[in-house]
Amino acid sequence: MRRLTRKWNQFTAKLLDLPQDVVQDLPRITMIGNVQLYVENHRGVLHFSSEYLKLELTKGTLEVTGKQLVIRAILSEEVFIEGIIDDVKYVP
Repeated sequence: MRRLTRKWNQFTAKLLDLPQDVVQDLPRITMIGNVQLYVENHRGVLHFSSEYLKLELTKGTLEVTGKQLVIRAILSEEVFIEGIIDDVKYVP
């Protein structure tokens, strides 16, 4: 049943020309250089320090490592991070 729902959502997205992240509840990650990171569609902060951030996603986690990391803004589904970002890793 879940597979049928996923196929229906993909078909609808193509038909209506909608972005896949909206239809499939995927994270949208925008990175500016290695100093800013903006993540949409997260499910919460699992861990945060000045050198490590772990976000829960619908399917997996997002791990960010760096130096002097600071959460500049956090909303229910959006988070904006600044600092020196060394690595961004998606873990399914």
